[in-house]
Amino acid sequence: MDLAHTEEEEDFRARLREWLAAALPKLPPRPDSLDWPARRAYDTGWQRMLYDAGYGSVHWEAAPAVRLVFLEETELAGAPYVGANFVGLLHAGPTIAAEGTPEQRARWLDPVLRGDEVWCQGFSEPDAGSDLASLRTRAVRDGDHYVVTGSKIWTSHAEVADWCELLVRTDPAAPKHRGISWLALPMDAPGVTVRPLRTLAGSAEFAEVFLDEVRVPVANRVGAENDGWRVTLVTLSYERGTAFVGEVVACRRVLGELAARARADGRWDDAALRRRLGRLGAEFGALWRLIQWNVSEAARAGGPPGVGASVFKLRYSHARQELYDAAADVLGAGALDLGEAWTGERLSALSYTIAAGTSQIQRSIVAERVLGLPKGR
Repeated sequence: MDLAHTEEEEDFRARLREWLAAALPKLPPRPDSLDWPARRAYDTGWQRMLYDAGYGSVHWEAAPAVRLVFLEETELAGAPYVGANFVGLLHAGPTIAAEGTPEQRARWLDPVLRGDEVWCQGFSEPDAGSDLASLRTRAVRDGDHYVVTGSKIWTSHAEVADWCELLVRTDPAAPKHRGISWLALPMDAPGVTVRPLRTLAGSAEFAEVFLDEVRVPVANRVGAENDGWRVTLVTLSYERGTAFVGEVVACRRVLGELAARARADGRWDDAALRRRLGRLGAEFGALWRLIQWNVSEAARAGGPPGVGASVFKLRYSHARQELYDAAADVLGAGALDLGEAWTGERLSALSYTIAAGTSQIQRSIVAERVLGLPKGR
């Protein structure tokens, strides 16, 4: 596999750099990181700028290598990340593009790309987190609607979302992986209650969602009834395979900043520190190559990223924690001078072994689907 960029891809990179240089100074000041309504406005405003400039559909319509160039260059330029748009742009949108009907794609994709609508993710439940297929939120068919009752937890951006990618049980008598359906839930529907949850870092980007006989049109089901687990695997493949691309670029930038700080402070003479940072540099370089391999294989197969996404997610989660542990050692008390953003990143790094599928789940996937080991009990 050739991982070098083509002339066309490098032309795209040059045009994007030129546009970013002109566009970024026009952005308003970044809002408080804990003010999610303001961050929604900021993030959707940026998405509209991308859309108007012809970059809005890069996540779905561009070739995989072009998407990587886009994510790499926007991160290096310090452009806003997808933020409140991440579920729509990186999870629900690609899933609907791959699995939705023409009518569903026409209804939901363009509003996401324009920044008009924000999605949240309603997968986990209080008793069905890592074992997602054990979910109990039920949907009973009533004519042209499902009547949905249950609750979700750790629902990303529910407090500012217009839509929710919702997993429900439509056949309680079926084996647990076969009685699930994937619905698009309007968050303003009667019977939906959102209760924000505050994280260790102080953010309320997650919420509990309570569903009390909420009526959802059958037309909002993506995929066939009771085929939701297969559709969910498409969603999770995108989440684990490409959703962290910009963050890998950011981690490589942070690593370079740490090395520069160590040189400036005279810490570079510490051989153990050099080895530690060097190993992390090799880790993130390898992760970047793994991303390239994953998206190239997905393009060749004509679908979402495969099990390589779990290999990436497993190693990236731990490498990110190791990076911010190293940063704490290099910066010491000086880390406090870097303010809320650095502190929030270090605290959020702790969650990556849980978010988007725990490390234990990723190890099981790798063991069973890559190494061919028998399923655990």
